[in-house]
Parts: sequence; structure tokens; C-alpha cells
Amino acid sequence: MTAMAADAQRTVLPAEREAYLHVPMPAGFRVEYTELEGPVFADRKGMTLYYWPHDTLRNGVTGDSKNQSDCGFEKTTLTAGLMSPYPPGLELPDLAARKSCAEEWPPVYAADDAKPIGDFTLITRKDGKKQWAYDEHALYTSPLDKVPGDVMAATSRESGGGNDGPATRRPAQPPSAIPPGFAVLTTTGGRQLLNDKNYSIYVSDRDGANTSNCDELCARMWPPMLAPVAAKGQGDWSTFERSPGVYQWAFRKRPLYTYSLDYDIRSLKGSDEAGWHNVYLQLSPAPPKPFTRQETLAGIVLADENGKTIYTYNCGDDSADQLACDHPGAPQQYRLAICGGGNAARCLATWPYVIARDGAKAENRSWSVVTIDPMTGRLAPAGTQNTLKVWAYRDRPVYTYARDLQPGDTLGVARGEHRGRRNGFTAFWLRDDFFGNTY
Repeated sequence: MTAMAADAQRTVLPAEREAYLHVPMPAGFRVEYTELEGPVFADRKGMTLYYWPHDTLRNGVTGDSKNQSDCGFEKTTLTAGLMSPYPPGLELPDLAARKSCAEEWPPVYAADDAKPIGDFTLITRKDGKKQWAYDEHALYTSPLDKVPGDVMAATSRESGGGNDGPATRRPAQPPSAIPPGFAVLTTTGGRQLLNDKNYSIYVSDRDGANTSNCDELCARMWPPMLAPVAAKGQGDWSTFERSPGVYQWAFRKRPLYTYSLDYDIRSLKGSDEAGWHNVYLQLSPAPPKPFTRQETLAGIVLADENGKTIYTYNCGDDSADQLACDHPGAPQQYRLAICGGGNAARCLATWPYVIARDGAKAENRSWSVVTIDPMTGRLAPAGTQNTLKVWAYRDRPVYTYARDLQPGDTLGVARGEHRGRRNGFTAFWLRDDFFGNTY
């Protein structure tokens, strides 16, 4: 095991973890807790299981249809034209080193005598081999995950913009242990609790343990999340009688509410009111200490120690198998084209990497320090000269933008194809619900 992998295994996950419902699983499968995605299904080695849901793009569809796998061992060599402006038939970069879909996303094979169990079923691949599926979706692992609990192949937020972004792979997860009427969403802040209409849930500092101090007038603005009389508390969940015969849900003993002025789903607007807070089943780990929070006109962003906005790079190639191209192990031609017209030096000047100081070390596995060859954008092999040690999120370097001149500037947002959704840059939003912002 490498030193980096050993450090990752020693990482302590949040004390308050999202609880899940125990469901039947195939022999050898298990559930792993992750920092960013909550509990996920994993194989016998603890590697996260992913699925590739069918998705409609601008000029076609891709992903796995239910109960089948379209991720095979035949290497894709040409663009598919699924996302304009590229037409189909253009040769993809780095063909000599390009892997097939199934090499990039190894299928989770099943033994010949395996039997379905619960929501885990079996599909037959085109080569005749059996593959595990969950909820009718074929399952895969990712070589980007090195130790149990890694979810490096997932993204915290969808690329957005309807069919402008690539089809994303998602971690397969057990059902969250939440009562009927609630839902959970992965956000940059953590696993956010919502109601079943995807509106935010809040708690108040004025309340006591399983006690509401929100009176009738207050409840007009902050409607309580009412519970059926027969509802039973379990684990982090409890109910209490807020008035004779009327019961309210509480999470970790804190009474729960919605906010009447929330005009959009997954809003954080209620947390602007003094003493009120959004609810998370599990918080995302804190960024490294050199980073700061910065308010902008469009939201709150992660910033460097000087207040300059931090950006992430998003990319999915326009092939039928939609392989990611945002990782330093992937072809860099896409990024170089967007950040500097193919010129590496121009990229370094326009979109500088966020340099990690000597001795810098991440305190969680979501963040890391990686060594980059600045002229190729690739991870630098041992012994490479003139390298950079840079901060990375989910193993992907983060950047600032040269035209951002002062704290609060976000001129680099939506730089790239389809406002950066297919291939480009976006700010690292810590809060992005202002003005309907969905970059």
C-alpha cells in the first residue's frame, strides 16, 4: 500500500454520519461510508459501485438502458456528436493510450451460480458474462478509487443545463434511513435534508430537545414538519407532541420546519434568518486551512488565502461512452483548448493552478496535494523536473482565474463550451442558490 493510500485509510470520517436502511446484498458486497456521498455500496474490496443512467443529450442518448450494459471493451475512436458543437466522426485524442469503456469502468461480474437478492439483480452482457445490477442499473467500479470510501469518480453536483452536460456516473447507494415525506440531496455543503418536494428543511436555535418554541404566528412563516400520530421514532429520528394530538418530526432531537418564503428547491435562503439553519444528515469535510469563504454577487465561493475565487474544471468527451476528461490522468487536449487555445504556457498564465505550500497536507481524503507536470497537465512521474505541487479536489487540480482582480470577482464562471457545462470551468460554489444560479 502506498503512503498516500495509508493516509487515506487513516482519515476519520465525520462523527455524525448518515444512517441507511440495511437491505439484502450479494455475498461479499458491503456498505462503505464516504465523506461526500454518504453511505455507498461497495464490492468485496470496499471499492464504490457506480451506475451510468440513460441520459438524453443534445443530439442523441447515451448511458445504460435498464437491465443492460452498453459499456464494452471495444475502444471508441470517434466523436458521437451527442453534444454540439462537435459533429460525429472526429478522431478522439490520445487513441494509442485510450481505454475502452469497460477498462475505464470495470464491470462488477457475478459468478455463474449467482442468484438475485433483493434489489440486486443479474444482467447478461453482450459477451455472455453475468454482471450485477442494482435497481435495474448495471454496476461498475472505477480505477480512480484507491481505498475503501473513495468516491473520486463521482461529482457533487450535476453538470447542469439539461442536455448540455455529459452523462454522469453516480454511486449506487442504500436507501437513506429517513421517514416518508423526506428526501436527501448531495451538495457541496453535505447531504442536505429536503422534503419530498425537494424544498429545504430547517431547524431553529430557539427550540429545545424535542421541544418546539415556534408558536402559531411563527409557524405561519416556518411550517412544522408534521408527523402521523402513529409514527415511531428510530435512530436519529423522533416525534413529539407540539400541541394536543399534533405531532412534529425531529432530527437528532431538533424540531424540523420548512420555510414559507422558499421559492425554489434546495434553497439556503432560510438560513439567512437569524437562528435558523439548513439540515444536513452529514456535512462535507472542511477545505484545507489556506482556503477561505468569499461572498460574491452570485453566491458564496471557495477562495484562496488572498480571496481569489477557486475554480474546478469539468469535462466529458463527446464519445458514445462519455469518458471523463477532467482528471490529470485523462487527455489534456480538451482543457488546453479551453484555457489557452492549445498553448500550455498561456493556460498557466490564464488559469493558474492553486499552489500548495511546502509541507501542506490535506486533513481529509476529498482534498489532496498532487504533483503536476505544468507543460502537460498530467500527474508527474517520480524524478520529473520543474513540477508543481498543487491542491486537488477529488484528485482534480483546482485553479484561479487571472482576470479576477479582487475578492468577489467570478469572471471565470461558465468559461467553456455550453457555459462550461460540457468542457470548461466553474466556480467552487459553497452556496449557489442566489438568483437561480445553477452553474
